[in-house]
Amino acid sequence: MTNKVAVITGASGGLGKEIALSFSENGYRVVINYIESEKTAQEIVRAIGNTAIAAKADVSRFEDVSKMAGTVHEKWGRVDVLINNAGITKDSLLIKQNEDDWDRIMDVNLKGVFNCIKAFAPLMKDGGHIINISSYSGLKGKEGQAGYSASKAALLGLTKTAAIELAEYEIRVNAILPGYMPTKMGIKADEALKKAKEASLLNTLSDPKEVARFIVYLAGTENITGQIFCLESRII
Repeated sequence: MTNKVAVITGASGGLGKEIALSFSENGYRVVINYIESEKTAQEIVRAIGNTAIAAKADVSRFEDVSKMAGTVHEKWGRVDVLINNAGITKDSLLIKQNEDDWDRIMDVNLKGVFNCIKAFAPLMKDGGHIINISSYSGLKGKEGQAGYSASKAALLGLTKTAAIELAEYEIRVNAILPGYMPTKMGIKADEALKKAKEASLLNTLSDPKEVARFIVYLAGTENITGQIFCLESRII
């Protein structure tokens, strides 16, 4: 067990849950951020034990994120790793996209990362690692996902800029493109899941546990920053 602390946003299900469990298995104290799924978040905390806490916060609201950062600081006094995993999609063709839905996608997927970096980077007194979860759609685009693709593409620029600005504080900032996974978000779209598998060179989908293990490994490195890691088995 270490005294290091990892904060995972959107950690109450899917990939976020696997990331939280993987960090815990590697000796980290973990913060399980959620916005609606309190029951699931508390179940994860119970499964981990007293080295985990649940923290409700809408990452699109800086007030919520700042309060969460204060709770973590009061509890453990530090943050070593921030995983910006919270994300949503509201699929629609571009010309039919509802403006409120577009704004909500941007608020969570992009502004949420901005809010979390701004709130948690000052707690990384001994340096740290920020890992942003982007998407293959942010590189290649995807029909019906203009808002989601745009938010994830913008996240790549934010990652590189944050890496430049935070380097003097020994804070590394990288981004991950996990690939299409059979998580809650993925399972909803059976046809998309089938197409993603067919497009894979290995005829497989990304494994959330494998992605989580890679993220824990990356978080432990000292000299990697400003990079985009694609975990897809497709050519980018």
